Amino acid sequence: MTKTISYQGEPGAYSHQACVETYPDAQVLPCHSFEGAIAAVKEGRADLAMLPVDNSTYGRVADIHTLLPDSGLHIIAEHFVRVHVNLLGVRGARLQDVKVARSHAVLLGQCRGFLADHGIRAETGTDTAGSAHDIAKGGDTSRAALASELAGKIYGLDMLARHIEDNTHNTTRFLVTAPQAQPAPKGAGKVMTTIVFEVRNLPAALYKAMGGFATNGVNMVKLESYMLNGSFNATAFYADVEGHPQDPPLKRALDELAYFTSSLRILGTYPASSFRAQL
Repeated sequence: MTKTISYQGEPGAYSHQACVETYPDAQVLPCHSFEGAIAAVKEGRADLAMLPVDNSTYGRVADIHTLLPDSGLHIIAEHFVRVHVNLLGVRGARLQDVKVARSHAVLLGQCRGFLADHGIRAETGTDTAGSAHDIAKGGDTSRAALASELAGKIYGLDMLARHIEDNTHNTTRFLVTAPQAQPAPKGAGKVMTTIVFEVRNLPAALYKAMGGFATNGVNMVKLESYMLNGSFNATAFYADVEGHPQDPPLKRALDELAYFTSSLRILGTYPASSFRAQL
């Protein structure tokens, strides 16, 4: 059965690329915002939502950590996209013709070296795929876009320069989310578990809560905090750990964590991406 996957951005965005790489036969549903992508699943217009959560260069993606816990969606998979940036021009354009490159501010910042070497001025657009669309509509050989190869194919642009990013290991991690939990079965290989929790108002509560992971030999690959409802006193934590909640070491660690928390939820237990072996 063909699934429909929602994502934030226009066709050709890196989130779109993540959808194509993960579910090549699925239908895609572009949305204007992360909230829109989540709503599409909750309203039944999409089966899954592809949400970027981290970037190896710029850290966490704003809003996702606060949106995901309250979304009602469950993490069922992860996918890593190597962010290759390409200079895309209108048909017939040459690299030496380009005077201006348009893209999202973050992507422009990742190609400073190439742009400087070729005397190309950076111009900020709303997003990467949208910039490619604008360039295609403009038909100006002196203007190009920085975007994915997929965007170039969608909007009929020529590849003027491939993989021009300054940082050769820039990668974005995406989470595939669904309305129903689909935990990976125990013993099905390496899995990840994502949790969110709030610690109790006790001295050294976070330190004590984390002790259970150390004493049980559970590897926590990520721990981040975020404020709740704009309060400086209410803080929640988002964590990714290796293992299945039914594995005795992780079960003991979560039991100990629960003692020091006022709330604890598992957002998903899902297969670890093979990309992690390269990290």
